Amino acid sequence: MQTISVNPFRAPGASLVLNRSIALLSGERDAIRTGFRRKLVALLFAAVFICSGPHCALAVNAIQTAPAPATSQPEKRGPSQKAEEIARPFGFPITNSMIVSWIVAAGLIVFAQVATRRMKPVPDGIQNFWEWLVEGLYTFLEGIIGSHLVQRTFWFFASIFIFILAANWLGLIPGVGTIGWGHRGSHGFIIDHPLFRGANADVNVTFAMALVFFACWLIWAIQEDGPVGFLKELFAPKGDTVGLMKLIMVVVFFASGCLEIISILFRPISLSFRLYGNTFAGENMLETMSTLVPHMGWLLPVPFYFLELLVGLVQALVFMLLTAVFTLLICQRGEEPAAMQG
Repeated sequence: MQTISVNPFRAPGASLVLNRSIALLSGERDAIRTGFRRKLVALLFAAVFICSGPHCALAVNAIQTAPAPATSQPEKRGPSQKAEEIARPFGFPITNSMIVSWIVAAGLIVFAQVATRRMKPVPDGIQNFWEWLVEGLYTFLEGIIGSHLVQRTFWFFASIFIFILAANWLGLIPGVGTIGWGHRGSHGFIIDHPLFRGANADVNVTFAMALVFFACWLIWAIQEDGPVGFLKELFAPKGDTVGLMKLIMVVVFFASGCLEIISILFRPISLSFRLYGNTFAGENMLETMSTLVPHMGWLLPVPFYFLELLVGLVQALVFMLLTAVFTLLICQRGEEPAAMQG
């Protein structure tokens, strides 16, 4: 019997949109100059996300869509490693993680628009919170990558941080992962096809964000260093050497550059799997805690929710910092960051 389940006590674990942010810190001239670029990147993010492709305390019976198999099979336990397809309108597949990512993106866009619709000289309410968040992120990144580079890249790093954080925390809301189609098993109700899934618990979403950063990183590097300077940064020997030692250093740095190219190509994979792995592990931990002791599934996961709130913040910060440091390492022609001065 297929059923729809709602569990108010358990949600999957911690598992882009700040394009107005730079305008809060820069003048109208800078905002107009970068407006087209921000819109273009927002459309790119939207295209990427479109293409990226239990326990139950309360159950409502639904229409039976398929008879139960006659042979007994092991019950499915724990969240699926991949997102579930829930609809295919006009042949276009829509997964449960895509729905959550769209909800997060739309929510952030609406929140940013409302917070900045009527700007006041003395901010209050959500405008005050928004300016505090944007200014705090700007100051934090400026101390790491410098004022020159942060003016060019802040829109991306702030957007990616807030999107990941919002997606991780939204994945903890009861109903995400616990509303869907399933069946009743020997250990309670089991969700086979959840309607919602944490966005960052889908490797397609995290890999899409990593690919967008990789494209931005390449553009920033060429803009800062130029094509020739970009190649020199990777392969040219550093320091002043002469004679035979210079020839040896040319060979050494060329080999080092080849290794660096391999490292650069693997960065999207490491970034995406780090975020996906931690988010998916949080889902499994909460799932295990909710089914570990019978009749205690509503209480045992509660302490771990607070842990997942912290993990969601840390993972968003780690993703932002790693991308910022990768950018700094290749774009070092600007001024030194404040943290490296003095």
